[in-house]
Amino acid sequence: MLRFLLSALMILAGGLAQAQTIELKLGNTSAPGSSQPNAAEEFARRVAAQMAGRVKIVPYHNSQLGNETELLQKLKIGTVDFSQPSTIMSTVAGEFGVFDMPYLIKDRAHMARYRDRVFWTDIAPKSEKQGLRVIAVWENGYRHITNNVRPIDKPEDLKGIKLRVPPGIWRAKMFQAYGASPSPMQFSELFVALQTGVMDGQENPLSNIWSAKLYEVQKFLTFTNHVYTPSFLTVGVARWNRLPADIRTNLEKIAQETQAWVLDHEEKEDKALLDKMRGAGIKVNTANRDAFVNASAAIYAEFAKEVPGGKELIDKALALAKQ
Repeated sequence: MLRFLLSALMILAGGLAQAQTIELKLGNTSAPGSSQPNAAEEFARRVAAQMAGRVKIVPYHNSQLGNETELLQKLKIGTVDFSQPSTIMSTVAGEFGVFDMPYLIKDRAHMARYRDRVFWTDIAPKSEKQGLRVIAVWENGYRHITNNVRPIDKPEDLKGIKLRVPPGIWRAKMFQAYGASPSPMQFSELFVALQTGVMDGQENPLSNIWSAKLYEVQKFLTFTNHVYTPSFLTVGVARWNRLPADIRTNLEKIAQETQAWVLDHEEKEDKALLDKMRGAGIKVNTANRDAFVNASAAIYAEFAKEVPGGKELIDKALALAKQ
């Protein structure tokens, strides 16, 4: 009888401990092995190590919980706990569009300085007015162009190419200025659009190109490094505020501690992926950077004019590039 009671108490205690564990869903739109899933999995590992028994992060990759637009809506209504939006954040608050300015972020060390000295004070608070809060800045990466028409050396080579761009204003404007025919499209639709010829090309970080196997439906890869896109670990304000205060504090701390790992890991990944791309058979070339930089002046001027404080955001980035 005593043995039976002890067993029952142990089962009950185990059930109560399990009931106290808070499971939080983290959704992104990228294929496993790319920068966003890499960061999500590392965050989940760190939370498991530091908050075992209290919180469990469950990552869902490859648009399993919805595309970027849907994920932002689900954050607001609380059916998803975390997401990792990138370019689409410029549709939430115009200031995020500074990360769509071509050749603005020199390298990852420059990005870390801009994040710490400008982003948190001048950009991050803008999203909270829309019910979304950024708690860490991770990475999507440096972007490059692939297509099925021709190698790209200078902006004029993009003329007439149907180019998929992510949802957002400024990437489309930039490629229009370069002469392409850009169309916003969700990442989840991209492979089929390239395979069927609905789109001639696209632009993405190497990790996305590789993990989504876009090289299978593209002939040419041009290294342009035209934009560095962060990935913003984002929560819905209403859902976030319902979590216990100590859990919010710890999750935010762990998420920001993950930032340095993300930048270091993805820099190493970029170097390794170069050889993989060449081995996959896609033809690789490097664009004329000066030609693209010279063709980018108009987009800077328009951003400075259209976005309140836009010029200051650009000027601060340029100043930090020199440090």
